[in-house]
Amino acid sequence: MRVCDLMRTEVWQAFPEESLADASKRMRNNGVGSLPVTDGDKLVGMLTERDLMWAMADGAPPNVTKVGTYMSGSLVVATPELDVRAAARLMVRHDIRHLPVVAHGMVVGMISARDLLVVEAWPAAQATNV
Repeated sequence: MRVCDLMRTEVWQAFPEESLADASKRMRNNGVGSLPVTDGDKLVGMLTERDLMWAMADGAPPNVTKVGTYMSGSLVVATPELDVRAAARLMVRHDIRHLPVVAHGMVVGMISARDLLVVEAWPAAQATNV
């Protein structure tokens, strides 16, 4: 199974100059745990729940602190054709739970650790329904 078989194609983004408050509201309203951060068409980072936790622990004022201050800048990405097990290994190796899926330099989807659980859980679920 490939990443493109499981990825979510509806992707909400954050921007380096917007406030953490605005980005976190977008995460809450759309039920996602991370947002790719883009500057124009370029992927420049990721904003995750973990990044927001660090900002809170630092006492950063969310209405004025910029996403660019707390986003994770070291990017790990997947391609649509990547095998899902390889994607899972990337997540484990880099201690991350969300991967932007990039094709031709553009973010075309997102895949999370939760999405990858389907690969392991599906056969067991099917066996119990038989």
